[in-house]
Amino acid sequence: MPKKMKPEHNGSEKLWAEAQKLIPGGVNSPVRAFKAVGGTPVFVKEAKGSNIYDVDGKEYVDYVCSWGPLILGHADPSVVGAVSQVAAKGTSYGAPTQAETELAKRITESVPSIEKVRLVNSGTEATMSAVRLARAFTQRDGVVKMAGCYHGHVDALLVRAGSGATTFGAPTSPGVTTGATSDTVVLPFNDAKSVRALLGEKGTAIAAVIVEPVPGNMGVVAPDKGYLETLREMTSATDALLIFDEVMTGFRLGPGGAQELYGVVPDLTTLGKIIGGGLPVGAYGGKAKIMEMLSPTGDVYQAGTLSGNPIAVAAGLATLQAVSKRGFYGNLDKKAAVLEKGIKGAAEKARVKIFFSRAGSMFTIFFSDTAVRDYKSALTVNTKRYAAFFHAMLERGVYLPPSQFEAAFVSAAHTEEDIAKTVAAAAEAFAIAAKS
Repeated sequence: MPKKMKPEHNGSEKLWAEAQKLIPGGVNSPVRAFKAVGGTPVFVKEAKGSNIYDVDGKEYVDYVCSWGPLILGHADPSVVGAVSQVAAKGTSYGAPTQAETELAKRITESVPSIEKVRLVNSGTEATMSAVRLARAFTQRDGVVKMAGCYHGHVDALLVRAGSGATTFGAPTSPGVTTGATSDTVVLPFNDAKSVRALLGEKGTAIAAVIVEPVPGNMGVVAPDKGYLETLREMTSATDALLIFDEVMTGFRLGPGGAQELYGVVPDLTTLGKIIGGGLPVGAYGGKAKIMEMLSPTGDVYQAGTLSGNPIAVAAGLATLQAVSKRGFYGNLDKKAAVLEKGIKGAAEKARVKIFFSRAGSMFTIFFSDTAVRDYKSALTVNTKRYAAFFHAMLERGVYLPPSQFEAAFVSAAHTEEDIAKTVAAAAEAFAIAAKS
């Protein structure tokens, strides 16, 4: 445990000024810049368990958890030990290892849809490869995604919905061509009717429907009853593939992810985050007959110098071993439920309207009078109030996602004391947010 020091409150400001001179926006991933909430980003020096410590020595209860991978908390001894042991023998070989097969075995034994799996280096790489594979398998070009679902910064998937039920070829980011997105169709999440209509009319042109079964990048949004079943029904009826992006939900909602929880089995699944235990990793897998189309057994090309990196694999194996223990997910869910009850109670007492959206140990505190069930309703929430709440919590030693539209996470390392501290801080922070 790092020694507590008296906060100086200026270390992050100095590092932020220097970083902006050398790194675009001062960060290597946009949300870290605090642009959505304002203020200076927290520069982290070290972390342990449920806590992070900034460069000024201030301690925070961390609910970002590296955006999801750290289901065991920071610097878990089993993960650190496994990484250290493997790193001492070499950091990368560019050749097969037994550990890669062991990780593949754990994944295929846990995730219902996966018979064979390939490891890559990021969630973005996994979704990009899964879409390419789906197009090759179906010999079709069209891909359907849902508004508000994020599948990495793949050109063809960086598309947002406009007015109406569907939008064809509307790139979200400069640098993404209309050609790259011309085969992408965007539908509203949780809208079963739009799925039936589109696939009923144009299903023979659609290679795949890709979806986060529980979106976490417009905030946590649960699927309506029957929605995922409709996706499965309609893709099966039109011989399109169903791809579940479980980079966030995989091994988070349970050993089999969202597909096990909701009982809907896709054709392909993408994974990341937890299967790397906090190190860069991604994976995609599915039915053997589809995966066998990949080179070298098939003609669909995909490769990676650091794919199956021994250090990331070691961290992933140690993490999956820990979460496989009996009662792990039940205990995690209980902690999240206690936190939810406490936060809701604090908001009610402060007379602040919130919608606490939770799926297992993933949650988002929306400042909204109504439920958030899709991208359109997510965009109606009070982001100014969330920003005020975020900073009030930060001042009280609780680190939440620096954006209203990101998921927060409870880890196995969070204690009853952490949750009690969080609820107490929220009681004060809601009163401050109410004035914004």
